[in-house]
Amino acid sequence: MVSKTIYLTASLLAILSVIAIGASTDNIAFAQGDKVQASIVPGASTLTDTAVSPNPIEVKVGQTVVWTNDDTAFHTVTSGLIGAADAGKLFDSGLAGPTALTSKGKTFEHTFDTAGEIDYHCTLHPAMTGKVIVT
Repeated sequence: MVSKTIYLTASLLAILSVIAIGASTDNIAFAQGDKVQASIVPGASTLTDTAVSPNPIEVKVGQTVVWTNDDTAFHTVTSGLIGAADAGKLFDSGLAGPTALTSKGKTFEHTFDTAGEIDYHCTLHPAMTGKVIVT
C-alpha cells in the first residue's frame, strides 16, 4: 500500500512539473528555438495594429522573427514608420523577389541583433502597423 501511494505521488508531481514548464512564458522562446512566428492575419489589409499576430512581437537579441502571410492579399513587412527617412533601412520584405509576401503562405524573416523597439508597417496598406520589442 505504501509503495502504491509513493508511486501515485511521484507520478502526480511529474505531471504537475510538465504542466508548470509548459505554462512558463520564458519557455515559449526556448520551445520555438531561435525563431518566433508572426502571422499576417486574414483580412489584414482592412486592419490596423491587429493585422499581425502577435503585436507587439517580443524576442531576445539573436532571435529571428518569421512573418507568414496568412492573408490572400499582397503585403510587405517594412521597418520604421510609413514615410520616415529610415523606413525599410533595417528590414524590408520588398515588393518583388523571393522575400516578397505576394501570396498566402509566403514568409519573410529577419534576425534582430540589437535590443530596442522597432516599428514596422506594410507599404501597400499603411494602416497596418506593428512593433518588435527586442530584449
